[in-house]
Amino acid sequence: MHTFLDLDSVIYLAVNGTVSSLPVFIQNILNCVPKTNKAFTGLERHGGKTEHCVFRGITMYDKTVWSPKPCVNCLCSSGEVVCDRILCPTLQCQLKFQPIEECCPICIDPAIDDPEFSGDPPAPNILGDPYDEISQSQRDKKDRLKKDEEERIRKKDAERKQREKQKKEEAERQRKLKEAKEAREKEEELRRLREEEEERAAAEERRRRMEEQRRAEEDRAHRLEMEQREMMRALEEAAERAQEGLRGDKATEDEDMVWLRGDVFQMPPAPPTRAADPTLLLALQEPNEPGEEDHELGEEEPEVVEEESEMVTTLLPPGCSISDVTVTCENAKLMGIPPLSIPELKSLSLQGNEIKTIPAGAFNGIPNLEWIDLGKNKIVSSGIDPQALKGLKFLSRLYMDGNLLEQIPSELPSTLQELKINDNNLKEIEENSFEGLSSLVTLEMEGNLLSEGNVNPQAFKPLKELTYLRLGRNHFRSIPQGLPASLLELYLENNLIEEISEMAFNHTTNINAVVLRHNKLDESSIAPLAWINHRNLESLDLSHNNFYLVPSFLPKSLIHLVLAGNQIERIPGYVFAHMEPGLEYLYLSYNKLDGDAIEPESFFGTFNTMTELCLDHNQLTSIPMGINEMTTLHFLRLNNNKIRHISEDAICDPLNEDDSHLVALRLENNFLDPRKIPPTAFSCVRSYSSVVLKPQRIK
Repeated sequence: MHTFLDLDSVIYLAVNGTVSSLPVFIQNILNCVPKTNKAFTGLERHGGKTEHCVFRGITMYDKTVWSPKPCVNCLCSSGEVVCDRILCPTLQCQLKFQPIEECCPICIDPAIDDPEFSGDPPAPNILGDPYDEISQSQRDKKDRLKKDEEERIRKKDAERKQREKQKKEEAERQRKLKEAKEAREKEEELRRLREEEEERAAAEERRRRMEEQRRAEEDRAHRLEMEQREMMRALEEAAERAQEGLRGDKATEDEDMVWLRGDVFQMPPAPPTRAADPTLLLALQEPNEPGEEDHELGEEEPEVVEEESEMVTTLLPPGCSISDVTVTCENAKLMGIPPLSIPELKSLSLQGNEIKTIPAGAFNGIPNLEWIDLGKNKIVSSGIDPQALKGLKFLSRLYMDGNLLEQIPSELPSTLQELKINDNNLKEIEENSFEGLSSLVTLEMEGNLLSEGNVNPQAFKPLKELTYLRLGRNHFRSIPQGLPASLLELYLENNLIEEISEMAFNHTTNINAVVLRHNKLDESSIAPLAWINHRNLESLDLSHNNFYLVPSFLPKSLIHLVLAGNQIERIPGYVFAHMEPGLEYLYLSYNKLDGDAIEPESFFGTFNTMTELCLDHNQLTSIPMGINEMTTLHFLRLNNNKIRHISEDAICDPLNEDDSHLVALRLENNFLDPRKIPPTAFSCVRSYSSVVLKPQRIK
């Protein structure tokens, strides 16, 4: 066993001369003291007794050993203090421990004391003693514990490094995100500033143009006013001269009559002749009949015609002009219908004025009008006299767009063929609204307040010749009832239509085109027999609705189908197979078609008829199946998808040796590498310059 002594015990044993009782290594130190070099100086020698030492006021006997501080031993030798550091022995043990205030470690495993350091005689190793086995098992256990501890420390260190790496990566990612966000914000700010600058510049440009236009209009109005005043003054002077000439001629004639007949045959004085109004002189003047004396002038007639034309121009209000048989008074700031008296006039445009009423005799001076444009005024229904338009026996076209009408004007001429009342406030179509308009061919009532609730189903019954009807931008939720059988084209875009019943087109069997874009239709809202048996319906526009599939039961005669801007995710198989002769134009742009959206049978029935196919702006990852079988295809759009590869036979059939049929092929904005496209992939395209491949997206 090891022997442990504290400093006080060592000093006590040394003072009392019991050095032999100290451990061997301390005795060795004491025996070697005379040979040890002095390590500390400044320690006083005791002046009274020889061989005694004084250390910090304490008297030490000769050969006394003490430790003033850890790892330093001091010895009193012949009255002189000698100190040196302790050298730690080499320990032959597995586990070591350094106690507090000790300078050398000690063994903490139950190993047998080494006689070299303990001073005890070596104990004989008795054969068969189980101590070695126990010590070996404990050492193995400690080795395992040590390895486990080292493994735990290694794992902990690896985890710490992994956490630090993750923190660094997260910090780097956050930094990049922050930089990207700052870049986006900066770009957005620059874009906003640029847009604001452009808007300011555009507003300034508009203001400048409006100011220039206003000044130009003011100058033109002032110039026209001055010219009109000058012309009126010239006409007045001419009329006055003519009147004076007539008076002179009359006086001369009277004198001649008196000279010829004498006082007996003198004629009674003629009534005074009223001077002709220059503003009505030309309007009342009738062309001379052939054979009259004026024709004897011959060569002077063109000058007279030219003078008459100039006089007609001066009779028009400011801002109006005449060309042949058409008078144009657009944006002339007129407050009413100008009082014209030009019987041969055929067309009159009064668009963009401030007209509010149409009185009964507004068109009496122009009874042969065939076309009137009263668009963009402020005409109200109550301001139109029932007799205002009735007398126009040749009127065929009447435009009243952009007014404030709440109902169809009454007593319209039966000769009317085209009527436009777009962008008004029409709230009701009564049963007799179109009474007598049996010749009407075109009717437009877009941008009003019409719905199936305020349109009488019998209202369209008198329209026996109606072929073109526009009812877009209203409030219809279903197809209007009572449409005439003569109808060929129907436009109902931008309404609220949610369903198409089986009876919707029963009476319009001749209809050729139906436009229903921007409504609320889906594949379940169309009745199966709504139009599947129609033999004349060739064009159908269902774009910008709520379709998720290409609808079934489409018209058999369909040639032109538009389904762009929906949510279409799939084209069912055989959906076009029943069409005769077959679909020619199909537009499916801006949908959600992906790699699984198109089946091998999706285009069945169109292989010999399809001419134009648009599948751009979808999510296709490859060329859809069946395209290479379309032998009549001329235009193919596959741009703005996610296509990454094109096989040799995806677009063109290598076994088909017919002439190239594709005229244009769009493949830009995909993920294609042009270098990896097979050389024969575009063999059916008439010209390689017709293939658009650039730009492509970055993978």
